[in-house]
Amino acid sequence: MSAVLEPRTTGSANVADMSAKLAFSKKIQVVTNRIHSTANVDEIILDVSRDICQLFEADRMTVYITSEDGGSIVSKVKTGLNSFKDIKLPISESSLAGFAALNKRHMNIKDVYDDAELKTYSPNLAFLKAVDQRTGYRSKQMLIAPILGGETGTDLMGVVQLINNLSGQPFSALHDEGVVELSKTLAIAFRVRQSMPGSIQSKFEYLVIDNVIAAGELELATRTARRKNKNVEDILVEEFQVKPQAIGAALAKFFGVDYEPFKADRIKSMDLLKNIKRDYAESNHWVPLEDSKAGIVIMSTDPERVKSSRMVENVFPRAKFVYKVTSEKDFKLTLDQYFGAEGAGGGSNESIGDLLSSLDDEEDAIASGGVDEVSAAADNELVKLVNKIIVDAYNQGASDIHIEPLPGKGKVGIRFRKDGSLANYIEVPASYRQALVTRLKIMCDLDISEKRKPQDGKIKFKKYGPLDIELRVATIPTAGGVEDVVMRILAAGEPIPLDKLGVLPANMERLKACVSKPYGLFFVCGPTGSGKTTTLHSVLGFLNTVDTKIWTAEDPVEITQKGLRQCQVNPKAGFTFATAMKSFLRADPDIIMVGEMRDKDTTSIGIEASLTGHLVFATLHTNSAPESIIRLLDMGMDPFNFADALLGILAQRLAKRLCKCKEAYTPTQEEVKHFIAEYCEELKNTDEFKKDLNAGYKRVFERFQKDYGFGKSDYVMYKAKGCDICGGSGYKGRCGLHELMVGTDAAKKLIVEHARVAQLFTQALADGMLTLKMDGMEKVLQGVTDMPCVRAVCIK
Repeated sequence: MSAVLEPRTTGSANVADMSAKLAFSKKIQVVTNRIHSTANVDEIILDVSRDICQLFEADRMTVYITSEDGGSIVSKVKTGLNSFKDIKLPISESSLAGFAALNKRHMNIKDVYDDAELKTYSPNLAFLKAVDQRTGYRSKQMLIAPILGGETGTDLMGVVQLINNLSGQPFSALHDEGVVELSKTLAIAFRVRQSMPGSIQSKFEYLVIDNVIAAGELELATRTARRKNKNVEDILVEEFQVKPQAIGAALAKFFGVDYEPFKADRIKSMDLLKNIKRDYAESNHWVPLEDSKAGIVIMSTDPERVKSSRMVENVFPRAKFVYKVTSEKDFKLTLDQYFGAEGAGGGSNESIGDLLSSLDDEEDAIASGGVDEVSAAADNELVKLVNKIIVDAYNQGASDIHIEPLPGKGKVGIRFRKDGSLANYIEVPASYRQALVTRLKIMCDLDISEKRKPQDGKIKFKKYGPLDIELRVATIPTAGGVEDVVMRILAAGEPIPLDKLGVLPANMERLKACVSKPYGLFFVCGPTGSGKTTTLHSVLGFLNTVDTKIWTAEDPVEITQKGLRQCQVNPKAGFTFATAMKSFLRADPDIIMVGEMRDKDTTSIGIEASLTGHLVFATLHTNSAPESIIRLLDMGMDPFNFADALLGILAQRLAKRLCKCKEAYTPTQEEVKHFIAEYCEELKNTDEFKKDLNAGYKRVFERFQKDYGFGKSDYVMYKAKGCDICGGSGYKGRCGLHELMVGTDAAKKLIVEHARVAQLFTQALADGMLTLKMDGMEKVLQGVTDMPCVRAVCIK
């Protein structure tokens, strides 16, 4: 039987060998064509190296060229702005490539660390272990062949070296034959080009070397960019999905300097920018970032050219420099950040850099007392600067502008609050510190001579600039005899429809039931800037019908809507919230909305109004819904009247919203268990959970599975990633978290009994209230936000 089968098996093996050889031969022909289509030796080394490695199933490849004096072989690698590193080996037995060059023979080594195997080639042959020790790379298998050419076909032109078979096995006989064929192809290519390897030609070649993209893809991207008249970088990102970080890493390797990305929170150094205009920076491809200990940091898309041209030295003589490379996109974003976005609506065409450069011309006169601060505040350039700051804040979606002067010779830092977080904007020279504050005081009609106590005011910006916005201004004296200014941007707008407010369906049903009652008292509570007024206006928009009279007292009127009669309170003129409430009661109201109940009078009138057939809405500065009740009782409210009047309390916070670039992931079973346990933390105090904790957990889990698919195999959660739109933060915009406590009979009974917050809290949970954190966690399940953002705004 075996005698019969043996020839057939051998025949099958021969067929398989022939088939493998034929397939290998076709692949080597493709590589040969690629080599012959290159323009120079550099392109051979860079463009075709990956194809060659794939063909031979090798991890790495090195090509050496014989030096001009014929005494060594060289592989050239670019390492810096104006420097190259030659990997130079003598043609001798001191290295494997040197031995192959000396003896003009190819070698197939199973393990370069096996001295016994090396001795079979020559007693003096050695492997350069120092390279592996220095890099941490472990070489093992090697396939080496001399590149022989010239008129006789025996002249040494170089050496090709393939390192480490990806299978972990020695290179095969097929590879052995193939490397000889490859060396012949390279010899022809070298002879045709008659050149030594120089620098890498394309700054994106390291994307190929680092296996981010194939050589053919880079070639295609280059051709596509040329055809579409676009940057190669844009094509790589848009059509080949190359990450900006990978492009940055490739540029850093090419130029031999650190990569510097765009940073949204970078402080602009006006001392460096005062003599530089956007046109100059854009055309010469460089901009100064900061004056560090090592020198002035220069960001450039081509630091090699900038350094050699000595442009930077002309602008900053006798200074040291640290060059950093950046991508075209990062450079454009940095220019927009420094000089203002091109074509940004609503402001002067002059950039912040230009304005501060103009101010600098008069800086010495002001610093020496030659110009008084009122004159300086009226200076045309300073007026433009203040307007520019406000316009930029509005265009960037900031909610607040913080002007923070340092005493002495310290500069004035300006920061914007965007999506709840502060970010640096610019620094203004110290000599303009007082003039800047004075200008803002003039704009909101405050006392410019009063610098010892806080002042509040408003700026109607339409009088001074192109935007129809209002700013609420607070000046506060700070240490060192300076004044801080904080401005809240109150952009006039339409109310958000109640259904678009982001309230969970269960809460929405209960909220609509609460506010649809004919009379009673409803509060929205939360800290400053948590969206209380926005929510109240959404509720009023829901109730605003032609047969309903609605009066509002606000400070200031931020949102206007047709059908509401809105009043701006003016404490200086004696028109307070309390007086507004009294006047409303004589004006036949159905619904009254008062901006804030901060004193006993206003609250008492509100309770009386709610008990006499009016629906009353108000805001409170408290942390949670149950705490609001205790706060109101502490003001001296009668608990019986208050309990009768109360419809409900909605506590609110704003959490950061995940950007569209958010990254999906599947939570582990451990994460699912931990999430359920964290969600039920407060519920454990309710009677339902005390009876059977596990049953309570199970009910919550089953509801999450039904509503969100949570815990199923195909369910995904989301985490922040970061992109250009969100400035790399992973977050864009904000979403509301809501805690709705309804005035049930059980809750009202506790109010009358002066119950503690913990008792009110437990009862509210039993009545179906979701805490702020629970509401936020459900929005995590919806993919709207993530747990770090929820925890950041929730105390419990």
